[in-house]
Amino acid sequence: MERVDIKSMNMQELKEFVKELGLEPYRAKQIAQWLYKKRVGSFDEMTNLSKEARRLLSERAELHPLKLVKVEESSDGTRKYLFELKDGSRIESVFIPEKSWNTLCVSTQVGCPAGCKFCLTAKDGFTRNLTPSEIVEQYIAVQRDVGEDRRISNVVFMGMGEPLLNFDNVKKAVEIMTDKNMLDLSTRKITISTVGIVPGIDRMAKEMNKVKLAVSLHATTDEVRDYLVPLNKKYPIKEIMAALRRYPADNTRRIMIEYVMLSGVNDSIEDAKRLAKMVKGLPVKVNLIPFNPYPGAPFKPTPRERIEEFQKVLWDRNIAAFIRDSRGQDISAACGMLRTKEKERELVK
Repeated sequence: MERVDIKSMNMQELKEFVKELGLEPYRAKQIAQWLYKKRVGSFDEMTNLSKEARRLLSERAELHPLKLVKVEESSDGTRKYLFELKDGSRIESVFIPEKSWNTLCVSTQVGCPAGCKFCLTAKDGFTRNLTPSEIVEQYIAVQRDVGEDRRISNVVFMGMGEPLLNFDNVKKAVEIMTDKNMLDLSTRKITISTVGIVPGIDRMAKEMNKVKLAVSLHATTDEVRDYLVPLNKKYPIKEIMAALRRYPADNTRRIMIEYVMLSGVNDSIEDAKRLAKMVKGLPVKVNLIPFNPYPGAPFKPTPRERIEEFQKVLWDRNIAAFIRDSRGQDISAACGMLRTKEKERELVK
């Protein structure tokens, strides 16, 4: 009999599984506590379960802990992780410490099918979706590494992959992260970022609207966005903005507009004016992101003074705009860089 991936179950599914095993219903909460609060690595460690219960779990279920391949730490405290999955695929996660909270950036796919021109991950193509457990295990592995005294309270789905092209697994991962019997995170502290998958945004509006939505826009005309984000040909700017106007956001839970600043490509004053006009009337916050260059990148970062000019145009039009300074500049900062570096290093061996 094939064993099930127990950490890909939400609480309701875990309760049903426990019932199938013939165990008492309350055992589901005990098992969840061992998996997500105490973060054990085997069923044998669940000492308040009987030997028979632990035997049944071992026979019918399995755990897939991530293998840590490498971690790099920046002078600013940012830690970048390279993990290996059961099938040998590799993904990245990033721990970002702040003064009052800690954030984890998680991946949702091996590679990415979106093909954004400025993204290193896209150059490596797309392999597969991550399972719910592979997403959740990133949190567990990093929390274990940084220590319980530095609790990770915020999770952003902004790592490798397009979350809304792996909607069902991302949704289940969020359910596990926010269940009080599991990781017990606040929905207000979880952000899902998309390049603009319109059907996914509409599904989020109905099924996951308690978490925050971020949209990677990066351009103000379809001509430029078609080049930067090829999926724009399928979901053009007009359709994305219409989806955002349908989305149930408000000033306490604003939509984040992510905008990577690329010198001479999307950073003109006219771009800033168009962006302000596009988002007018929407409860949004614009994050202007300095480009993280990587070896062979076809773009250059916009100079700081130009970013500040762009920001001023938005503020002058009552659009909240912030410059999101990149963290971990002295390590493999760009998404996908650590995985690429390790792959090249192993090819040389």
